Amino acid sequence: MLAAIINVPPNVGYPVVFALIAVETMGIPVPGETALIAAALLAHDGQLDIVPLIVIASLAAIIGDNIGFAIGRKGGRRVFAAPGPLYEHRVRLLEVGEPFFAKHGPKAVFLGRWVSGLRIASAWLAGINQMRWPTFLFWNALGGIAWATSIGLGVYLLGKIAEDVIKVAGPAAAVLAVIGIIVFLVWHRRKAGA
Repeated sequence: MLAAIINVPPNVGYPVVFALIAVETMGIPVPGETALIAAALLAHDGQLDIVPLIVIASLAAIIGDNIGFAIGRKGGRRVFAAPGPLYEHRVRLLEVGEPFFAKHGPKAVFLGRWVSGLRIASAWLAGINQMRWPTFLFWNALGGIAWATSIGLGVYLLGKIAEDVIKVAGPAAAVLAVIGIIVFLVWHRRKAGA
């Protein structure tokens, strides 16, 4: 069904997916994850190749997040601490954010990849809250690769099922369904092997 509606040449599809994911992870709310889901469905239908798609999505996520981290590190704290509307609230967020990132930063950067709002903001927040860049880079790269692989490959393998879930419940529910099915299959395989 999706292939009948959308026909994307590979020389256009990969750069668009890269751009949308990179821009989203820089901190600008665009449909990066939706682009990955749509491209994985196109790969399932033979219009794109899944391996380059996952590599491109991973690189875009890592590069975009590192730019967002640098922006947060360079000017984010100044913006949050500047006088103006909601000043007390913003300062309070800084006071709470630093200890949180000191204790849970790696988990927030890694797991935030699968949470829509956090995917957009985690790099900025890590930079603003002075997370060490090598730590950020490691967890960000690991999260970007795991996210692109789990979402891209999950949608690709489920194909029509994923497309039907998206039509009924929307992209966010589809992501949760894909993750749930992958977790179930891994659990089932491990249980059968034990």
